[in-house]
Amino acid sequence: MVQKAKILLVDDRPENLLALEAILSALDQTLVRASSGEEALKALLTDDFAVILLDVQMPGMDGFETAAHIKRRERTRDIPIIFLTAINHGPHHTFRGYAAGAVDYISKPFDPWVLRAKVSVFVDLYMKNCQLKEQAELLRLQLAGAGDSREPAGLLAELSGRLAAVEEQAEALSKQLDDDSADASAVATAAHLERKLTGLRRALDALEPGTGSGTPTLPSQS
Repeated sequence: MVQKAKILLVDDRPENLLALEAILSALDQTLVRASSGEEALKALLTDDFAVILLDVQMPGMDGFETAAHIKRRERTRDIPIIFLTAINHGPHHTFRGYAAGAVDYISKPFDPWVLRAKVSVFVDLYMKNCQLKEQAELLRLQLAGAGDSREPAGLLAELSGRLAAVEEQAEALSKQLDDDSADASAVATAAHLERKLTGLRRALDALEPGTGSGTPTLPSQS
């Protein structure tokens, strides 16, 4: 059973959070509310998120400061952040958002379909990355218990089949990003995922009979 991705919604106004939930409910993922920057940072201590929708104008710790804290933490620095703002102060304001680590910067009122589509891309990338980690961890566990070199061929076939399914989905997602002229950050994330898939495929190929007896190096989980 595939676990749902978590999406963090950060806004100090309850009506804005309610509107975001209405827009994103069609994605059928887990939506987590935070009414302040401090509350968002607390949620990020324990849960993993596919993407963060972060309001810029908040009392106390604003969106820029919150994003800076998120990017300083090793655990959360790679989570995509989409800034939402009701005020547009020109290019300098937008540049500050990207400098703080945002992958996108959307002014209110925004097109609900566009926002949902952007969030969907990052959810898909997150899910593919989770699948890759699960396959890599399964392989690590099997390698750890295979000191007697009696690794069953059936296990390798099963792992190869599961990896092929992830590879096919990742390829389809990359083609979708190319067709939709998606954000450069999303394209870069997809390319990083494909490189990790390639590394895992090479590790599996190295375990096939006749390809050598050394233990393959598995791709990093970062």
